[in-house]
Amino acid sequence: MTNDCIRIGIAEGKTSLKSLSLACYSNLSRYSTPSAYKLCAISKASGILTHYRKLAKTRHVKEPCCRRLTLTTCYGLRVEAEKLRMPGKLQVSLNNYVERLLSQPNIEIRSVTMTPQSVSISIRRQVERVTCTGAVGIDRNLDNLTAADTENRTQRYDVSKASAIKSHCRQVKTHFSRNDVKVGRQISSKYGRLERDRVGWLLHNVSANIVLNAKMRNQAIVMEELRGIRKLYRKGNGQGSNFRARMNSWSFGELQRQIQYKADWNGIPVIYVRASGTSAKCSMCGHHVLPEENRQLHCPNCNLTIDRDVNAARNILARGLRFKPVGSAAEAMVQEPQRRVILKVDADKSTHKLRNEPTS
Repeated sequence: MTNDCIRIGIAEGKTSLKSLSLACYSNLSRYSTPSAYKLCAISKASGILTHYRKLAKTRHVKEPCCRRLTLTTCYGLRVEAEKLRMPGKLQVSLNNYVERLLSQPNIEIRSVTMTPQSVSISIRRQVERVTCTGAVGIDRNLDNLTAADTENRTQRYDVSKASAIKSHCRQVKTHFSRNDVKVGRQISSKYGRLERDRVGWLLHNVSANIVLNAKMRNQAIVMEELRGIRKLYRKGNGQGSNFRARMNSWSFGELQRQIQYKADWNGIPVIYVRASGTSAKCSMCGHHVLPEENRQLHCPNCNLTIDRDVNAARNILARGLRFKPVGSAAEAMVQEPQRRVILKVDADKSTHKLRNEPTS
């Protein structure tokens, strides 16, 4: 049904969910399935077509299609007698843990997706936003994470094992030299699945620990908004193939996703700040720092020597709190409410004393 909707949408140029529904619903009458599954198939096809048109603007892509058998619905879902009941008299047996979770009054079942191997249940919970009394800044690196909070505590999380796992799986796949495409795909799939499972488990433990500590201390989470990392490490940019492979396999986005959804589940706000300059400026005075050995930084202005990861985490935390060592013009406007100050024009006048202004 989804593939039929995709073909109709491409042939007739349908760009919205409503227009696609009007064009496809009557053509799905030959399927003897409840209407709930037809509507979900149209909705899924609409999302696939939106992504397809977005990619087609910048590159040549093939027409999309669904290759895996899936059954998705978001209508008529209820839990009764240790079973999840779906439209069309379908039932899914639940264990005690899942039944207790789905039976909670603040849990709402949003959708169910069935495949020949698994059943995925999407749920939503009404969560009260935590009133934060502090914040914690997270600096993400390839082999570690560093957290610095407003109570002057720092903590380092080691994720170097994830890099080692990816390096091992990458070496096994690249050293396969047998001239057999089928066996090569099986080995690549096996080690790709092994890498995802092990790395995902490691990142799950780290993200759960970060969110748990933030919840216990009523702290918001501040992270960098990392973008364009993959474009920095390409062939011809001057890096070696091993270095490019290590950086391009960095799971910074997956870690961010896990922290985000776990924080949302616990009502903890997540703040994103710009990533430029967090390791190049001193977290104490804002002066440009000089690199030293063993990942240390030295500030010639305030004579501070600090670990570069701790310095970056503190700078991220400061940006999340909208704090700057040197007051800006916007902050000076609060000190002089009787004067009308135009930002960016009167910045020097508002932050410094005028030469001709008499002193008391």
